[in-house]
Amino acid sequence: MHHPTLCALAVGILSALPGAQAGLYTKKSPVLQVDGKDYDRLIAKSNQTTIVEFYAPWCGHCQNLKPAYEKAAKNLEGLAKVAAVNCDDDANKPFCGSMGVKGFPTLKIVRPGKKAGSKPVVEDYQGQRTASAIVDAVVSRINNHVVKVEDKNLDNFLSDKNETAKALLFTDKGTTSALLKSVAIDFLDVITVGQVRNTQSKAVSTFGVDKFPTLILLPGGDAPGLVYDGEIKKAAMVKFLSQAGQPNPDPAPAKAKNGGKKDSKKTDSSKKAASSSSTKSKSSETSTFSSSETAAPTQEAPVIINTALPIPTLNTPEKLTKECLTSKSNTCVLAFVSSSSGDKSQKALANLAELAFKHAHSNRKLFPFYEVPLASNPGGSALLASLGLDVSSETSDDIQIIAINARRGWWRHYDSVSISDDFSGHDKLEAWIDAIRMGEGTKKKVPEGVVVDVSQVKEESESKAEKAKPEEAVAEEETTPEATKAVPTADGEEAPVTPEASEATAAAEGEEEESTAPVDPTPEPETAAAHDEL
Repeated sequence: MHHPTLCALAVGILSALPGAQAGLYTKKSPVLQVDGKDYDRLIAKSNQTTIVEFYAPWCGHCQNLKPAYEKAAKNLEGLAKVAAVNCDDDANKPFCGSMGVKGFPTLKIVRPGKKAGSKPVVEDYQGQRTASAIVDAVVSRINNHVVKVEDKNLDNFLSDKNETAKALLFTDKGTTSALLKSVAIDFLDVITVGQVRNTQSKAVSTFGVDKFPTLILLPGGDAPGLVYDGEIKKAAMVKFLSQAGQPNPDPAPAKAKNGGKKDSKKTDSSKKAASSSSTKSKSSETSTFSSSETAAPTQEAPVIINTALPIPTLNTPEKLTKECLTSKSNTCVLAFVSSSSGDKSQKALANLAELAFKHAHSNRKLFPFYEVPLASNPGGSALLASLGLDVSSETSDDIQIIAINARRGWWRHYDSVSISDDFSGHDKLEAWIDAIRMGEGTKKKVPEGVVVDVSQVKEESESKAEKAKPEEAVAEEETTPEATKAVPTADGEEAPVTPEASEATAAAEGEEEESTAPVDPTPEPETAAAHDEL
């Protein structure tokens, strides 16, 4: 006879064992939970870009990342997917091994191939482990199927496949928003989505547009155009466009299985292979993964590349001040880009990304690089003006690059001639960066009024965060600050796949003598509304 007390005790002991623990994310979490079986359908064959976290529930760094990762999932809702795979689950170990996972947490960005049916492209995420950094990285990897429509090609755009539906967004923005990119992905091969700048007078007058943004649906053929007058929200916009065609389902409907017996045999063999894999030691939070564990042969391997992600963007005056212009801020390299940025400025940004990637993979600490889009950040224009610079002249090639150390009160300019001469390579740019690291070269004094006292920034941040809190999200107030702990340190506790850029702000500078002040744990308000703009 089994004693009920002993049975209950046994269940409690088993549930406390690491191998018996449930996944890190609950069913109510905004993070999509994926395993080795449904990864191919939900992620690899999806039209959307996805960031995937490979984790183990017992990993402390994974637990610290959870609040920021869930916050990123909320902010990216409807724009991209945020998923997680529990690599501590025996059934997922072969799959995690096939994805090159060697430490926890490992983050990878998966985006669809350029051609229909092509393999997805998988890139290691190397940025900071904060919600804003994760969101920016994922947004920059959303495929762009939006057609840029100008006066010169308007007639061709309208006449091409005239019988099919088209949508035109008239906007005063020079760049394509993540929201519009996402809408274009949903209606890929159903409705052609185009964007028209307010400077295109012929197109604006042709459709009688007098406010921006304005979304117009052209159902096709001789049908009259329809003007959207709803909120700039994805769900409402998709409903409006669905009048002309249904959006693509994501994920695609699962195909009917053939040969149930054969499939069951494959499943049984996979389970046996998974159960026979060796048990991983959990004596420390540093985790290694055996490369001998391979995925099931029926799964198509994705294309895994090591490439540089775009440098982070400071798209508001508050972010620019907080990161680089306080009395405690160390060296930042800022690339100011105009709304009409050309090839040279884009290549200069790519060169900065390559330099950051190179130093990260060589375990060399380096100060952060940021892009400052002047179209959305008036604080960037104000800073340039105070330094006697602008991006409107022909010689500047729509970009200005500076290094600034607000704490020490100096700045340096990467002159526009160097950008023009060296936009296709990065030797001169790297030499300029190295000179800053070594404390060499002439430095100019930062003008008065540019640097803001850190206490003032903290007060403003706390005030805005308090106003931005939704009434029902009291619990988030308690968990969000933990995201600051997710930035890895150099204490050797974690064994990530790639070094994180967030480790390397102050120690990169040879001239730095004082340690930096601790990071202000107050989270900046981040909401999905930041990407609900056109």
